[in-house]
Amino acid sequence: MPLRIFLLALAVLCAAAVPAQSPPPDSPTPTANPAPVPWAFSLELNGTLVAHGPSYASSTFTADHQHIHLEARYNYESQRTASLWLGYNFDAGKTIVFDATPMIGGVFGDVDAIAPGIEFTLTYKKLQLYSANEYIFDTNSSSGNFFYTWTQLTYSPRPWIQAGYAIQHTRAYSTPLEVQRGLLIGFTHKRVSFSSTFFNFGWTDPTVALSLSYSF
Repeated sequence: MPLRIFLLALAVLCAAAVPAQSPPPDSPTPTANPAPVPWAFSLELNGTLVAHGPSYASSTFTADHQHIHLEARYNYESQRTASLWLGYNFDAGKTIVFDATPMIGGVFGDVDAIAPGIEFTLTYKKLQLYSANEYIFDTNSSSGNFFYTWTQLTYSPRPWIQAGYAIQHTRAYSTPLEVQRGLLIGFTHKRVSFSSTFFNFGWTDPTVALSLSYSF
């Protein structure tokens, strides 16, 4: 049932996202076909090393075309759980740039849920605030409802390096700290990015999150 509901919502949103094909009556007739806007894809692989617990891997695939955002995840909301997402991209600002993607997702596996969410980035010069959030409405029991967030603030002294602070609230693993918090460092070379986040050092046994992504 959750997957049927999500697929119906996905079809409705896709239909709403397709622009009208005929131009307005007063629009000038184009003299040449504009160059098509290509799709942009990314694949991210993550490994989480949990102290005194099972370590695990997760993955995220995204596809973007102008305002349309599609996303597929595995082991993200919870282990042995997948999710599919449809979102709308928009941005605003010049000196302070705001990029956001509100989304609706269907979650299935060990967790069955409908999940609204939003990803956004706020950039000012070399400072950047990034946050990915969703609220899981468990379709089996309201006791399974859950708010997930990964939020990080980073500074980039050079375009190829970033360092900062990150927090995470997740149900994919558990530690004595309900909200994970720690230091992040990342590197970028052309289309490849790698980052390491060291959670909970100084508070409890550490958890290390590794991320490798490729954009194409």
